[in-house]
Amino acid sequence: MNILLHPTYFPSISHFVAMAKANTVTFEMEDNFQKQTNRNRMYLYSPNGVFLLNIPVKNSNSKQMTKDVKLETTFDWQKQHFKTLEASYRNSPFFEYYEDALMPIFTKKHTFLMDLNIETVEIVSKCLKLDFAPQKTIEYFHEVNGLDDFRVLANGKKDNNTFSSYTQVFQEKQGFINNLSILDLLFNEGRFALDYLKNQTLQL
Repeated sequence: MNILLHPTYFPSISHFVAMAKANTVTFEMEDNFQKQTNRNRMYLYSPNGVFLLNIPVKNSNSKQMTKDVKLETTFDWQKQHFKTLEASYRNSPFFEYYEDALMPIFTKKHTFLMDLNIETVEIVSKCLKLDFAPQKTIEYFHEVNGLDDFRVLANGKKDNNTFSSYTQVFQEKQGFINNLSILDLLFNEGRFALDYLKNQTLQL
């Protein structure tokens, strides 16, 4: 399977199921930025249930390509995001194990959203021991030939994949929550996460 994906911020589990099953991964680099998508957001399991973390980006009045979208730096969103991760996952089995590997995302100052997103995928892939050597598009096509088009997964509202349950930190209180950010799986399953991904079925 040769897949086409949007790089998103600590992508959903469905993204990584696709990547774990793929022979090659191609990242869409030539699309227009769309608000209200996972391009600049991820979903976590907080003490109160699903919690959305959103990266602030600089607004443009005209259509803007995702690769040209700049991060808003007027306040320290990175510090806020890491504090939320700590509150949600400090008691998970593998948070401390992966904490240092993830820290560059919350300390390094990126200019462009695309660069940040690709680095989140790269870091998580290393944590999973998943080969990461993506190709990149050089022009945009509404329909693609020779690739399985999984770009729709960037729009969480259209991603209806359901996966097997695993133990989550607050599951006794809120029950199992499906298809959160890959970080939820990583912090809870650790070295078993890649096997989990390979055993899931992906639907479009």
